[in-house]
Amino acid sequence: MRQMSAEKVRSGKVAELGLDPETTDMLSSEALAAALRRAAGLMCPCSAATLARNVWGPLRWLADDLEAAKKTVREVLKNLIDHGDMFEYRDLEEQSGPPMLYAAPPSFVVRESGAAIILGIESDRCALPEELRNRVERSRHARRISPVEGENLRDCLTEFGFLEISHDQWLKVPKTKIPSSCLSRFNKLLDKSGPSGEVPGLRLLDPELPVRFYKGRWKEPDGRSSGRFVARREQAYGADLWCYVQMNEGNPEKLIDLPAQKTRWEGRDEAWHLQMAIDSQRGNPQQFRMRTGPGDARVIEFFSPVPGWAERRWEAVGEPAGGPGRLFAYGFPETELDEELRFVREKLWLEEFSGEEE
Repeated sequence: MRQMSAEKVRSGKVAELGLDPETTDMLSSEALAAALRRAAGLMCPCSAATLARNVWGPLRWLADDLEAAKKTVREVLKNLIDHGDMFEYRDLEEQSGPPMLYAAPPSFVVRESGAAIILGIESDRCALPEELRNRVERSRHARRISPVEGENLRDCLTEFGFLEISHDQWLKVPKTKIPSSCLSRFNKLLDKSGPSGEVPGLRLLDPELPVRFYKGRWKEPDGRSSGRFVARREQAYGADLWCYVQMNEGNPEKLIDLPAQKTRWEGRDEAWHLQMAIDSQRGNPQQFRMRTGPGDARVIEFFSPVPGWAERRWEAVGEPAGGPGRLFAYGFPETELDEELRFVREKLWLEEFSGEEE
């Protein structure tokens, strides 16, 4: 009987997924994302747990640490769902059991540079030809294609049955375009809420504190805490809840939990976007900083967290960048920079900061 090493089997499986075994490991995010997409094309609709188990099951003899591999598979699957390759749906008639996972149709988002972000699960009837497939750039769970000179990827992808969607359709970005509209929406919801009573474990995000020191903006309520604040409050079990609260001399009067409306994003995403609106309306907008990256890349540094829909966008077109003196950063090719700078200013209401950290 012929025996093969685990390393050789892993290399063979990576090649089966259409990836280069010389540069990609079977347990990398890129390979696991490809394996999950392939499994989804065969198994969906199914539960997320079933799909994940189908992928990590065969890794039992290939992974040095199976529990770590299981965790990575679950993380990559969550990223694929948030990214838009799959979606969860619960039948309203079903009162119990997990939501079902469905494969999103093959689709794409076109960038101003002409590049395309690839979404969804391909099928026998709708798949990229080999020439285009070989040009797909993979970064973690995301896929994109850059055009060659004179090529129109929109026409090419449409010809092969892929559906075009806009950035806003893809990420479900809030329709609000100006800070005052965002703030007004939440204020109206808070106006309609009843008395909050005592709120245990309340912490406030103080808009008067420096916008480039996110952790330092959090404080306990005191006698000077009056007005409306993004906040967090304790609950009996689980992580603290995000909320928007009206305070009077340190005492909560009204409160709404976030997210305030049904959305694919979490309470923190709504809270962070609301805080951006508050800071902008106060004439002290949150800030970003530019620096030169490796090669032709430019790095945008951020000092405060951003909504999930913004970070998902950057994961598809940029690369996380290291460096001190900021909360996080992404590097972008020069061809993508102008579009992202406009997004940062128009959707997140940020202002460029050109100095050094204090």
